[in-house]
Amino acid sequence: MSDLSKYRNIGIFAHVDAGKTTTTERILKLTGKIHKLGEVHDGESTTDFMDQEKERGITIQSAATTCFWNDHRFNIIDTPGHVDFTIEVYRSLKVLDGGIGVFCGSGGVEPQSETNWRYANDSKVARLIYVNKLDRTGADFYKVVEQVKNVLGANPLVMVLPIGAENDLKGVVDLLTRKAWVWDSSGDPLNFEIQDVPADMVDKVEKYREMLIETAVEQDDEAMEMYLGGEEPSLETIKKCVRKGTIHLDFFPTFCGSSFKNKGVQNVLDAVVDYLPSPTEVPPQPIMDLEGNESGKFAIVDQKGPVRALAFKIMDDKYGALTFTRVYSGTITKGMNLLNTFTGKTERIGRIVQMHANDRIEVENAVAGDIVALLGIKNVQTGHTLCDPDHPGTLEPMVFPDPVISIAVKVKDQSQSEKLGVAIGKMVAEDPSFRVETDEDSGETILKGMGELHLDIKVDILKRTYGVEVEVGKPQVAYRETITQTINDTYLHKKQSGGSGQFAKIDYTLEPTEPGSGFEFESKVVGGNVPREFWPAVEKGFRTSVEKGVLAGYPCLDFKVTLNDGAFHAVDSSAMAFETASRAAYRQSMPKASPEILEPIMKLDVFCTEDKMGDVIGDLNRRRGMIKIQEPTNTGVRIKADAPLSEMFGYIGALRTMTSGRGQFSMEFSHYAATPKNVSEQVIKEAREREEARRK
Repeated sequence: MSDLSKYRNIGIFAHVDAGKTTTTERILKLTGKIHKLGEVHDGESTTDFMDQEKERGITIQSAATTCFWNDHRFNIIDTPGHVDFTIEVYRSLKVLDGGIGVFCGSGGVEPQSETNWRYANDSKVARLIYVNKLDRTGADFYKVVEQVKNVLGANPLVMVLPIGAENDLKGVVDLLTRKAWVWDSSGDPLNFEIQDVPADMVDKVEKYREMLIETAVEQDDEAMEMYLGGEEPSLETIKKCVRKGTIHLDFFPTFCGSSFKNKGVQNVLDAVVDYLPSPTEVPPQPIMDLEGNESGKFAIVDQKGPVRALAFKIMDDKYGALTFTRVYSGTITKGMNLLNTFTGKTERIGRIVQMHANDRIEVENAVAGDIVALLGIKNVQTGHTLCDPDHPGTLEPMVFPDPVISIAVKVKDQSQSEKLGVAIGKMVAEDPSFRVETDEDSGETILKGMGELHLDIKVDILKRTYGVEVEVGKPQVAYRETITQTINDTYLHKKQSGGSGQFAKIDYTLEPTEPGSGFEFESKVVGGNVPREFWPAVEKGFRTSVEKGVLAGYPCLDFKVTLNDGAFHAVDSSAMAFETASRAAYRQSMPKASPEILEPIMKLDVFCTEDKMGDVIGDLNRRRGMIKIQEPTNTGVRIKADAPLSEMFGYIGALRTMTSGRGQFSMEFSHYAATPKNVSEQVIKEAREREEARRK
């Protein structure tokens, strides 16, 4: 099928435990893709197919599947909700045309919902809102709608109202048709009746219906005039207006129900068809030239155009590496050769498969608008562009955050060293937020990730998937260094050892810059005292030196080097001499510029019951936490705070103990900040002890 108007590429995203995977299961059941429902809490869901996902009841990696509803094809990606796996949401949203944001009816807009919403805004993805779990105690649809307005700054367009609440949730009223969808108590999603609106809801339905139509007709002048003249536009016209506003991100059609109890999911599926865009209705992807500059061209969705496809995920399984790819233009066929613009090499497409979680259906080709997995390509990584070799061009790449936590691992049995190397190579290709390096002195392998759970899962995958047993060191924080004072300094590098010598003199300024600005270099040399061809060598000398700070050997951030003047020798000066001079200048001057240690500060969102709030806040204060907001919820209190990562190891255990198992929290990186003097001294002391141990 290649009628692109009937394609919907959608993602399902939410905070952990809001019911994304359960909602996906219901969609697969209703669309006939599966015949037996699998529950997350039983470890039986279709899209959570990893052992680690089944045991923990969470989604770790995004899973893709294809199904059909009302003659429309849905390519669906079920994404994780846990903050440590946010990267999966980011890269999925990057290649999707629409999304369903799932919110818990009692939890409301939770921290990861905010992060995911921000990513979706950045990627300009049209969305529906689905308020799930309205059968839960304390669930309140109207309160969640207000939170979407106030917390997310979004404009929810209410399309249905719930009939009943909590245990008495019976169904929903469709505001446009003024019809009630009422399910029986059998739990079968197909056992429902369409009835008249319950008498006690008539006034509320009319009020919300009027708000819906007033908002929708703003999208069309003719419909607006008709409505202001006292005539209601046709249902078809109103739906067109809702579709237009949704695609333009003016508002977000909002639905509700209970996926677990099979109530309200059909309305969401109908809305995906009615309101979310097809691949041809979203702005085309800009094309960069091979140097990474904007070319002014776009990847127009056209099956006959030159091939433009983005690899957004690599997954290794028993049959080899799968490269999940979104095709933006052209048609990819088996055996075709495509150019990888990142490596400059061509790749031959072995096989093309449509994925259903970890099952696959082989197809002959993939056309613009498709999301498929390619087999048989070797040197493609996440974010690489595959294109027609005769029409090269790069799609906008993905940017991934740096890890904030690391652990050292070593194999229990030396004979497994090679096996560890192969396994880690595959894991790094799959997950761009997971980094690995080898400590040259100790020979230890350092794993770096986004949080304790992230690294815990990676060690578990090493053991179970690849059969490699490792010993794990305690977690290490990714500290950084910076300077706090501006200094002017000079350095002369002069070496004479028979034959041609080395000569380079530089006068320079080191100055602190804004947090987050990284390293900057500028040359203000006039008059040729340092010839222009040596400026890059000076920059390179400083830039390569920043990887190792002078206090504890951590990378140095947020400062600027300005080359003011210097001198050179007609025979003895070279790029190498100026690079050597700037490295030595870095070592000479950094200690004079009042360096300090920076630590990662995490943004915390803690939930606890009201009676335990004092204990939780007291504990956060002991962990050097800064309390920002305390918000009462239906079932407890949400505390938002900033706290140093170094104080948060093992926090989940402490929180559960304090709150008798009822507390929850999520944490994500916020910024770097200076450490207190006692912490700084301890960090420097530990770094020196590690250095001593290596030398021995």
